[in-house]
Amino acid sequence: MRIHILGICGTFMGGLAALARADGHEVTGSDQNVYPPMSTQLDALGIDLIEGYDPKALSPKPDLVLIGNTLSRGNPSIEYVLNERIPFTSGPRWLGEHYLHQRRVLAISGTHGKTSTASMLAWILEHAGLEPGFLIGGIPNNFGISARSGADWFVVEADEYDTAFFDKRAKFIHYRPSVAVLNNLEFDHADIYPDLNAIQTQFHHLMRTIPGNGTVLVNQHDLALDEVLDQGCWSHIERFGFFEANNKAPWQVNLDQPSGQQLTFTHQGKSHALAWSMLGQHNAMNALAAVAAAYQAGVDVAQSVEALSEFRGVKRRLECVGEINGMKVYDDFAHHPTAIRLTLEGLRRSIGGARLLVALEPASNTMRGTHHVKSLGPALSAADHVFLKTSEGMDWNPSDILEASGGQGQAKARVEGLLKDIRDVAKPGDHVVFMSNRGFNNAPLRFVEGKA
Repeated sequence: MRIHILGICGTFMGGLAALARADGHEVTGSDQNVYPPMSTQLDALGIDLIEGYDPKALSPKPDLVLIGNTLSRGNPSIEYVLNERIPFTSGPRWLGEHYLHQRRVLAISGTHGKTSTASMLAWILEHAGLEPGFLIGGIPNNFGISARSGADWFVVEADEYDTAFFDKRAKFIHYRPSVAVLNNLEFDHADIYPDLNAIQTQFHHLMRTIPGNGTVLVNQHDLALDEVLDQGCWSHIERFGFFEANNKAPWQVNLDQPSGQQLTFTHQGKSHALAWSMLGQHNAMNALAAVAAAYQAGVDVAQSVEALSEFRGVKRRLECVGEINGMKVYDDFAHHPTAIRLTLEGLRRSIGGARLLVALEPASNTMRGTHHVKSLGPALSAADHVFLKTSEGMDWNPSDILEASGGQGQAKARVEGLLKDIRDVAKPGDHVVFMSNRGFNNAPLRFVEGKA
């Protein structure tokens, strides 16, 4: 079968391309923005990419078109598919019907930490010899790819974003997991959800798809998740959280070092120590969730801890991309103030008094709107200097965010100007973090390479 994927360079759709290719299908794809790391992965798989949405890419007609959720009516390829009556479906539905229905699915959901937790879990299962399949919204460094078919168990990053322009249900409704991790829940995706209650409704719908002999692993510190469970849950529930006095959760983690690089996991009265390279309280919770999920697949805690000691992180999750003039430079995927705050706090605990410079591109619709304007500035407070990439359509004043961050800062509309400002301020010993959930015009590598 010849499958053409519209929006193929998104991490999810690019992963589907890899799965379809491994299944023997001929795969091609189109996207408006073709850039690494997904374009590199697809090129290595021999998948032809067409930049833009010219309908000529759909000639001769494919047998099936998979449509990404960023595309809508009016797109020339979409209109051609509809007018020519070419068979089409959404990526999540295709994944559910062609892969997940015949596998035991471990789904990782939540506002933050999905990619890191799914990557940790996939690596634990791999280390235990279970050869998991996976589809992750990033590229785990232990694998070098974002998706593969695998054997019986399948790890999927379960996103609550909508499925497609013709299917407004959350993507994870199509996955029907045996094990679901609920990491956390905050308001996000303001372009499709009016408030937190609307997102909680989608999570409740997910609960309705989990079998009675399945397991739901829940962050015990998150009240919004408690409210989801109060609407109904028909599966076994286990909670996980930080070690605290009177904490009765079966899964607990303690930070033995402020940076989070030394942890102790506790389960069934036994403790297991971990020394690893990851930073922050958020990654400690991600690791705990992964260990608890792996346990449901038959992997004991000691095996999981051994695997995590060899975990090498995920591309664009506080990834150190190089050094220049005595400065370390990082690339981080940033989509929400809470994730930004936790990432920077973890790095701050690790680097101590060294200067921390942060360049932020608020790229998502939610970040560009007013929904997070009160929390975005404080989320940057761990930085000594903030550089904001502005753009048309922002609903807030950059100077207000810079003032609320508590440090020095400046804003620029062009990346070239932003890079110049950073170079004027930066000095040896600094840690420079570029944060964006899009491409940031390749700013991190341009900075490392000394390019404008």
